[in-house]
Amino acid sequence: MSNPLLDFNDLPLFDAVRPEHVAPAMDELLAQADQALATVTAADFPARWDAMAKTLDVATERLGRAWGVVGHLNSVADTPELRAAYNEALPRVTEFWTRLGADERLYAKYKAIAPAGLSAEQRQAHKNALRNFTLSGAELTGAAKTRFAEIQERQAELSQKFSENALDATDAFSYYADADELDGVPADVVQAARAAAEAEGKDGHKLTLKMPSYLPVMQFGHNRPLRERLYRAYVTRASDQGDPKFDNSALIREILALRKEEAQLLGYSSFAEVSLVPKMAESPAQVIQFLRDLARRARPHAEKDVADMRAFAAEHLGIAAPQAWDWPYIGEKLKEARYSFSEQEVKEYFTAPKVLAGLFKIIETLFEVAIRRDYAPAWHPAVEFYRIEREGKLVGQFYLDQPARTGKRGGAWMDDVRARWLRPDDGRLQTPVAHLVCNFAEGVEGKPALLTHDDVITLFHESGHGLHHMLTQVNERDVSGISGVEWDAVELPSQFMENFCWEWGVLKYMTAHVETGEPLPRELFDKLLAAKNFQSGLATLRQIEFALFDMLVHTDHDPQADFMPLLQQVREEVSVLRPPAFSRTAHTFSHIFAGGYAAGYYSYKWAEVLSADAYAAFEETAGKDGLPSVATGRKYRQAILEAGGSRPAMESFKAFRGREPTLDALLRHQGMASPQQ
Repeated sequence: MSNPLLDFNDLPLFDAVRPEHVAPAMDELLAQADQALATVTAADFPARWDAMAKTLDVATERLGRAWGVVGHLNSVADTPELRAAYNEALPRVTEFWTRLGADERLYAKYKAIAPAGLSAEQRQAHKNALRNFTLSGAELTGAAKTRFAEIQERQAELSQKFSENALDATDAFSYYADADELDGVPADVVQAARAAAEAEGKDGHKLTLKMPSYLPVMQFGHNRPLRERLYRAYVTRASDQGDPKFDNSALIREILALRKEEAQLLGYSSFAEVSLVPKMAESPAQVIQFLRDLARRARPHAEKDVADMRAFAAEHLGIAAPQAWDWPYIGEKLKEARYSFSEQEVKEYFTAPKVLAGLFKIIETLFEVAIRRDYAPAWHPAVEFYRIEREGKLVGQFYLDQPARTGKRGGAWMDDVRARWLRPDDGRLQTPVAHLVCNFAEGVEGKPALLTHDDVITLFHESGHGLHHMLTQVNERDVSGISGVEWDAVELPSQFMENFCWEWGVLKYMTAHVETGEPLPRELFDKLLAAKNFQSGLATLRQIEFALFDMLVHTDHDPQADFMPLLQQVREEVSVLRPPAFSRTAHTFSHIFAGGYAAGYYSYKWAEVLSADAYAAFEETAGKDGLPSVATGRKYRQAILEAGGSRPAMESFKAFRGREPTLDALLRHQGMASPQQ
């Protein structure tokens, strides 16, 4: 078998996949999936869950896995050749999934399956499937059905192009700074910038818009013109303010128009209504009210944050009229003055290997598993591979890709390689495999990479998603792990894990100074903890600004109209630090225009209510040493992680907590609780 994309014996052969493998593999797998669809929709094929799974699900799972490999490589190892191969196959793959989801013969077969003969897991998967058929246009006929399919194909193209523009606009920028321009920037960042310039045979220090380069300059660089240069480049990426060939403006308008048309074809007034059908939230109005209520509670704290920064900037930094590119710098300086430490000082203790060891220790202790190094073919030498075992048995495996690099899209994410599944073709139990992807700085001069505390939180966040996927005990693929979990509950396990980054009992095991090997001093941790909610009001309003724009742009907004006035209106309503008029954050808002969060970005705040309340159970049962209770960890693992999507998220939450969630824990964790609330 010469095509690695057609090898399903074990793990994907990432190191062997070439762009020329994509088209033939998709040809073959699409043909097999088409044949399977024809077989199960024949009049004489039995309307039985197991029979359909054995034929159709086996074929579509193989297609999904192979296409997942191509999509993953497109995200982490982008090349012009791979991008071309991906884009060539994308319409064909999209067309198949659209046709499958809207096939009225297949829909009829599913409707004919008697739920009484199914297991609890299968009943949930069956219920989800019927709902998904409706949302995929299975009840449409004639011209409406044809148009619906065209919309799906075009949306897939537009989202991919949006993502490419965002990546290319980010990669296209570089500035070669002199040493004196980098006054105040951390030494390891300066070294990395110098090394990047040397690698290109250039003088100076190469600065980019990738987070490990951009953010330290914004936070620590004393040079205001340099901060302004980088800020303007960053907030105008892929927009009408930058290189026209990367401008996402027209794509956004077309994406919004197509989503509205799709919603109307399905009988809904807005795309937000469609988006919420499979979620916990009941209506766009409920979400908007939730966001505005949270904004109201956060606003006084945010206004005080800004007033404090203005006063500090005028008195101590000589900045009388702060601009957008000054706020991260002012905030960092104020934090240093108020809490007597700097992010850079803390970062020296967070070496990547030590942090990872600490993360694994808490996972192993809390969830009664063992994590071991493992081997698998990977797409880059920096990728690590691990296995998770319980009682000596393999539970799941994951790839960990930490460093930022050219050709790798920004941000951090978890994605599945394959799901846990009691396979209907051969009766084998397939164990789940996940990707955990971050964009951290690399180590320089032979030293390990240093992570900021925010990086540590990101790593814990993505591991929470990974655990949700890998620790599942559900054998039905469509509801195992993260599959079938309501989108606004899917962030619960990820945000839950973030809390451990603030526990001394956990943190002390994951720090070692890069030079001395000494652990983080308790005194420095106490300062870090005291600063935990520094500007939490501002951070909350920033998230609400994104979420409210997302929900409003998918409800009443006319897609033909410019979306910038709506963004401006949201900023005026929510923000206390209004970005300049040239800021174009929507143009790189990949979560909603190239990801799964359209009319769903509110999920982060919604799930934070769940995760804070869930974590409160650990606070209530912690031992005298501050370490979390293993018994509570076991209950959480069984009620939430192991259950996956096999039941509604609220049922899982109540199984763990014994009640519905409340807002109290979130407000308390973020230092925004007050007596009248």
